[in-house]
Amino acid sequence: MGRRSDVLELAVLGLLQESGLHGYELRKRLNALLGPFRALSYGTLYPCLKSLLAAGWIHEAGAGNEAGTATPASPLAGRRAKIVYELTAEGKERFQSLVSHPGPAAWEDERFDVHFAFFARTDAGTRLQILEGRRSRLEERREGYRQSMHRSRERAEQYTLELQRHGLESVDREVRWLSELIDTERASNMTHPPHDGDRPPLPAPAPGPDHESR
Repeated sequence: MGRRSDVLELAVLGLLQESGLHGYELRKRLNALLGPFRALSYGTLYPCLKSLLAAGWIHEAGAGNEAGTATPASPLAGRRAKIVYELTAEGKERFQSLVSHPGPAAWEDERFDVHFAFFARTDAGTRLQILEGRRSRLEERREGYRQSMHRSRERAEQYTLELQRHGLESVDREVRWLSELIDTERASNMTHPPHDGDRPPLPAPAPGPDHESR
């Protein structure tokens, strides 16, 4: 549960980078980002937003109308006030910290897709670290599939073997895709090195004997 909340925190902060969003639009974009197998309910989203508000990483700004479940007595006649959530300066720093120092969890199944979605806001070194870590993890998984198929080839049922073969082919495809991305990142770094203005200044040369004697 803690790992999922970390993923959700990163996704929310990342989606709010460009503009503020109200709850309905935020949930829609999160479901598109996280995929159909991790559909997000309001019961999961709003506790996350409450936590981010308490931390000072987002704030509520603006009001409007949003389709909702107000009581019949409401003057909005079935509509409720819309709250727009925006990042604070501290929230921008928090997001940048999360995408710049991801750690090994960034290449696990739960988090890789979300980190990848925000690669445009991630420095080249971190992107390579995540891509190479993900590839390494999948290569380990691929070897596990191969060993499992080898051990069970004689005694496993046909459909069990087909499922293992499907898993192996899926991992193979992703490993090839990751290798292409890694090659592209490396080539891009070689073709477009940092500008002189992006490099730290060189240290001044140490004074020689003649200088010290003056």
